[in-house]
Formats: sequence, C-alpha cells, structure tokens
Amino acid sequence: MWLSALLLPWAVALCVITTIAGLYFALFHSPADYQQGETVRIMYIHVPAATMSISIYVAMAMASAMGLIWKHPLSDLAAKCMSPIGAAFTFLALVTGSFWGKPMWGTWWVWDARLTSELLLLFLFMGHMALLNAFDDPARGAKSAGILCIVGVINVPIIKFSVDWWNTLHQPASLMKSGGPSIHPDMLIPLGLMWLCFLSYFTVVLFIRMRGEIIASKVRALRLRQVHG
Repeated sequence: MWLSALLLPWAVALCVITTIAGLYFALFHSPADYQQGETVRIMYIHVPAATMSISIYVAMAMASAMGLIWKHPLSDLAAKCMSPIGAAFTFLALVTGSFWGKPMWGTWWVWDARLTSELLLLFLFMGHMALLNAFDDPARGAKSAGILCIVGVINVPIIKFSVDWWNTLHQPASLMKSGGPSIHPDMLIPLGLMWLCFLSYFTVVLFIRMRGEIIASKVRALRLRQVHG
C-alpha cells in the first residue's frame, strides 16, 4: 500500500503526458503512409494494445505461478486485478485490427493465424475471470484460474511467431526484429509514446484495483470480527 501510494501519482502524470504527446505526434506530426494513407494512424492504437495484451498475460501467468508455488496472497491478487485490464486491451486490439483490416484486406475479419490466436487470448482472459468466481472458496478459484493461465502461456509464442510459421494476411514484425525496427522515426516516436501511455495506464489501473481489493478485504475482516464478537 505504501509503495503504490508513492508510485501512483507518478504513473498518473506519466500517463497524462504520454497520452497528450502520443496523440499529438500520431495525429499531427506523423506522416500518412504511402500505401495505406491516413488509415495507418490506427496503428498507434492497435500495435500498443496488442503488445500490452500479450505482456499483461505473461505478467499474469508469472503472478499465478508465484501464487501457486509460494502461496503469496499478493500474487493471486495481482493476477486477479490484471485479468480484466488485459481483456480490455485484447478486445481493443481486435476491434482496431478489424477497422484497420477492412480497408486494407477488404474484410472485417479473417481466420488468420495471428487474429485467431489473439482471439483465443481474449477467451483465456475471460476464462480466468470466470474461474475466479466459479467457486465458493476463493482459494480454489484462484488456484484453478492460475493453472489455466499458466497452461495458456503456450498461446503467447503462437501469437508472436504465427506470421513467420504460417502464410497469413497479417504483416510480419516491424518492431521486434533482429536487425532493429524497420519503421521510420517519424512513426516510431508516436508508437513508442502511445506504448508508454498504455503501460502507464495499465500501472495506474492495476494499483487502483489492487488497493481497492486490499481495502475491501480489510473491511470484510473487520465485519467478521464484529459479527463474531
């Protein structure tokens, strides 16, 4: 609680600054693409959202593993609080991808390897949330959800390397390449700013959710003490 109270204002400030700067560079400073035109600006939302969806799931799986191994209550709490945030980023990535795909591919959706594996990621987030509330005993729910989350990690490399393993409509990687990013700095800067915006937003919401859950558990404990004298 002390650490989150210390870091939360800085995370909020970073989120506000990067949001303003990212949107300015993305909408006004970054040039239109020579093939995609103004449609390329969807990239500044779609790519960071897709990156965050995978990163949050990996972090959630790590927290679940720590909860299963060391039984640390904060680990299960962190995984629980990350799940809906990750689902929101995954949904945003799928929606913006559809808006981007329509003018580029001529369709809103195809059962492409990258798209299908990203959709599966959304189902994994939703399954995690469902299992958390599927049992009367919260500990059993956290354990079941944690196991599902850890098993689902196998989908992460499929999402990352699907464009290399299969012949797909989705374009190959432009950022995480062995030779470095193949994007011009005029587009790379706003992309980085929007990623920082999403990362700081995730940090802010995670801190708020975890603090709320801890306070709620303290309230429940106090009420139980009052009931039992």
